[in-house]
Amino acid sequence: MNDARSHSSLLVTPSTQDWMRGVLSAKVVLVMYGDYQCSKSADVYKLIKLLKGEFSASFGEDDLCFIFRHFPQAQIHPQAQRAAQAAVAAAAQGQFWSMHDTLFAHQQKLENGYLVEYANDLGLDIPQFLKELSKQVHIDRINEDIESGLQSGITAAPALFINNIQYIGRWRMTELMATIIAASH
Repeated sequence: MNDARSHSSLLVTPSTQDWMRGVLSAKVVLVMYGDYQCSKSADVYKLIKLLKGEFSASFGEDDLCFIFRHFPQAQIHPQAQRAAQAAVAAAAQGQFWSMHDTLFAHQQKLENGYLVEYANDLGLDIPQFLKELSKQVHIDRINEDIESGLQSGITAAPALFINNIQYIGRWRMTELMATIIAASH
């Protein structure tokens, strides 16, 4: 059992449909599956942000691409699904990453009222934002992310793939950095 798991591959390869920072042709492409209400997802995202900073400083901007895919675990995080929809609704107005960072920064406050407040702070068109949330316009997009994760064998967030291979090391800066550097050669 463990063996099969240790070599899990990303079955839905990164594409321009993904939310990304960086370019797809980067030497190292990180794909993270995360849940906005999951503290572990937030920790891993912080780690990756630090890492991306370090990496860009020592290598080139285009050496590392970071992709985020939604994996809300509705059974344990009742607000994660709605938060993911808020991020995609913000993306429709060109503010995905700002909303993404805000949601991870305020994990304890993901109720609808807060989501509207965040959208307002980002200067989004609120009627538009609210309409998309209430009509669940973006639910299919989120379900595609979840489905792609399930196909690749993940059952929980956070999960990370480095150049399409699942990372199963510990969530520590040194270990993650070493794995990324190895992948870049």
